[in-house]
Amino acid sequence: MRTIEMVQIVEENMAEAGCYCLRSKPNSTGYINKNKWLVERFNEGLKYVKIMENNKPAGFIEYAPIEYCSRAVYGENYLVIHCLWVNITGKGYATKLIEQCIQEAKERNKAGVIVVTNPDTSWTPSKEIFMKNNFIKVDEAPYGFELLVYKLKHAVSPYFPNNWDERLESFNDLTIVRTPQCPFIDISTDNIVKAANHLGISLEIIDLKTREELLRISPTPYGVYGVIYKNKLISFHRLTVHSAMKRLKELV
Repeated sequence: MRTIEMVQIVEENMAEAGCYCLRSKPNSTGYINKNKWLVERFNEGLKYVKIMENNKPAGFIEYAPIEYCSRAVYGENYLVIHCLWVNITGKGYATKLIEQCIQEAKERNKAGVIVVTNPDTSWTPSKEIFMKNNFIKVDEAPYGFELLVYKLKHAVSPYFPNNWDERLESFNDLTIVRTPQCPFIDISTDNIVKAANHLGISLEIIDLKTREELLRISPTPYGVYGVIYKNKLISFHRLTVHSAMKRLKELV
């Protein structure tokens, strides 16, 4: 008989449960930093919930109040979904996780739930599952980003910043802008560092410390990772060393 269980990750069960991503490499820097980051965010209202099938992880969702979220988006009184992923498809697990977030938004008297999507990468949740669950698109940004919302009451819609070109103009040197929100960012950074070293390009890494910083300088709505060189966005997701070198060579 199949057993389904929702498990919320909290500080007390972190050592045993841990985050979903990179769990096969619990000693990696990315995994360790992610778990530390989660513990530091729980008192801000961030929630991390895994769905378990027969005591094995089947997927997870991570969301936070907009005033503490890790996406470059403006709005008031919303919950923001950072991540949604399921490894067992066709059983409605993604919908169950979305419903979990919506129910909490209702209980906390929020205006609704929002999510940032992008069809060009798996680093953001898939748009289709949210449209099936009655989210609507309210804004878009360069590089394929879209902002979806599920409203629970009449409220001003959330929106993206509109000065993306201006943000890029301040980055001429090769720069990585990042936070520990995603455990794969450490691997992504290493690949850019290797590519830069091979090409003899100096590199600066900016670790975003506050949401205000993220809102002000993030090159995309994704918020937690961006690579910029000569005022051009190189990537907002992980590249292989080869792919990074190819993109950098185009601007050298």
